[in-house]
Amino acid sequence: METTVKDKPRGNYSYHELNAMLNLYDANGKIQFDKDKEAAREYFLEHVNMSTVFFHSLRERIDYLVEHEYYEPDFLEKYSFEFIEEITKLAYSYKFRFESFLGAFKFYTSYALKTFDGARYLERFEDRVVMVALTLAEGNENTAKMLVDEMITGRFQPATPTFLNCGKKSRGEYVSCFLLRTEDNMESIARAVNSSLQLSKRGGGVALSLTNIRESGAPIKKIEGQSSGVIPVMKMLEDAFSYANQLGARQGAGAVYLNVHHPDIMKFLDTKRENADEKIRIKTLSLGVVVPDITLELAKNNEDMYLFSPYDVEKVYGVPFSDISVTEKYQEMVDDARIKKTKIKARQLFETIAELQFESGYPYIVYEDTVNRENPIAGRINMSNLCSEILQVNTPTTYNADLSYNEVGKDISCNLGSMNIAMAMDSPDFARTIEAAIRALTAVSDLSSIDSVTSIKYGNEQSHAIGLGQMNLHGYLARERVHYGSEEGIDFTNIYFYTVLFHALKASNKIAMERKQTFGGFENSKYASGEFFEKYVSKEWKPKTDKVAKLFADAGISIPDQTDWTQLKNSVMTHGIYNQNLQAVPPTGSISYINNSTSSIHPVASKIEIRKEGKLGRVYYPAPFLTNDNLEYYEDAYELGPEKIIDTYAAATQHVDQGLSLTLFFKDTATTRDVNKAQIQAWRAGIKTIYYVRIRQMALEGTAVDECVSCML
Repeated sequence: METTVKDKPRGNYSYHELNAMLNLYDANGKIQFDKDKEAAREYFLEHVNMSTVFFHSLRERIDYLVEHEYYEPDFLEKYSFEFIEEITKLAYSYKFRFESFLGAFKFYTSYALKTFDGARYLERFEDRVVMVALTLAEGNENTAKMLVDEMITGRFQPATPTFLNCGKKSRGEYVSCFLLRTEDNMESIARAVNSSLQLSKRGGGVALSLTNIRESGAPIKKIEGQSSGVIPVMKMLEDAFSYANQLGARQGAGAVYLNVHHPDIMKFLDTKRENADEKIRIKTLSLGVVVPDITLELAKNNEDMYLFSPYDVEKVYGVPFSDISVTEKYQEMVDDARIKKTKIKARQLFETIAELQFESGYPYIVYEDTVNRENPIAGRINMSNLCSEILQVNTPTTYNADLSYNEVGKDISCNLGSMNIAMAMDSPDFARTIEAAIRALTAVSDLSSIDSVTSIKYGNEQSHAIGLGQMNLHGYLARERVHYGSEEGIDFTNIYFYTVLFHALKASNKIAMERKQTFGGFENSKYASGEFFEKYVSKEWKPKTDKVAKLFADAGISIPDQTDWTQLKNSVMTHGIYNQNLQAVPPTGSISYINNSTSSIHPVASKIEIRKEGKLGRVYYPAPFLTNDNLEYYEDAYELGPEKIIDTYAAATQHVDQGLSLTLFFKDTATTRDVNKAQIQAWRAGIKTIYYVRIRQMALEGTAVDECVSCML
């Protein structure tokens, strides 16, 4: 083993300066894409190659990494050394290259295995891919090769926790998200704080529902005016997360959700105001609100809305507040004298939400009734996760006096990974690509056993839930000369997600047959009854535009017809499916840079994205497939406006069993009224959740200097 010493930059410019030239036009007014390619090359020559530990052979490398406790030996022992050699050669034979400087930078700063002192790298991209494939294949050589093929070609990219942690001795969990419900008692609140500590220590975001907690001023042991409501619970959770985040590399973030008919709703929202009192201000938790249909109807008619005491609701109905439909029971609860209630103006609520979204982007919104109407699984969805795409059913946990479990409820963990739409459309076998992704995500679920939180462990064992996502929609459409949000763009989105759903269900059905096992509760689902398949069996789904029909024909991808769906329906009703949930479209964050994708199915926020990266300062990322000849196809999200984004998402939503992480973008001229209009449009279009709201900040003009790189750095 040897290490080399850093050399001086070769050439005239460092990788950082070359990357900054992306933000400067050349003498002919063109974007300098070649400079970014040079920056990526220079990054390897200047930094990566110099900082990578050199091994004489693969045997030396593996032995060293196992002996010094960098790699976990258990999963390596499932394979012969000859096979590990073979699969490593296979990975390197693809001659992988990062398409952008930021892709390489992100990989080496965030994902590659480093020495314990953080100074040198012990892996290249190919090595990380091999480790992930070997871990998820669980000893099956053919599966391992298939996963290497899908990952190196960029067709499938596991989410950060999976891609980061697989194969490492000292690691966090492979799963992305955890969702916990909290009940109205001290035992459950204590568990929520402990679980937040345990889960964020292991990485991944944790969301908690606070809807069931009694409001401020509610009785405790029948003595009036005792409860302090949800704010102190939020404070405790905030402290738990910030403490846990000091312990590890991956920051586990926290979110809390509250139904808008909870009496503490306005105080809950006030915690995010810039000028909020420090006693109540919440800085590090994300906020989400759960909005039933009735609230939107009341706002439309400019009526008052009633807020109901969760304490009284539980006494009257015998179930926690989050397990009833407010829309269904609204009038009944208004008329019931046993339930204490207060009222506010419905429009005031939505104005307040829009004001806060202007300030901070929060709160996220879950359209509760839409979510439950579309949910194929028995039970109720009453919250989401941090990025608002995980929508699964949960059940309450009850505790004994010593805080042990009396009855273990079902809480949610979800593992994600995404397909690159452009690369998937180029796949020689589209069905295989989707099956590989479903099998990889299922392996993550099988390998996850979250012993520290029993309800999460139980939920995962029962549901085998996964969330297959998609990214690079805008990149693909632009490559094919289709405008985002156009008729052709929406048509493609519809047929693409329709086809993905078919193959995802088929793969899950295949796994159920192989293992002779379905997810817990399959028999009570809309899959088992056949109801889920009605919309696919009863009408024909095919492209409405010639362009989209041609895109699928040229790619050699056959679009499933009614006969295909009927066969699949019969097979699913007979044999079941293995995964309770199959799809969820996350925002795809840093994995999109590595994979040279536009994030999720959003339009780009700008043609050349500017990011702040720690000590390096500003880093620039060109939109995938962007050239000086196709700039018109990269209209950014602010220019496009919310309507086209909502229409695109609505086309996808109808084929996705969970949610899609939807950010709405507004020009700087937008008002709170514009934000509310977009929220209503989203609701009417059948959108399930809204993630962030972003308002464009106008940059200063007149500061650019020709050919000067210094202000770019």
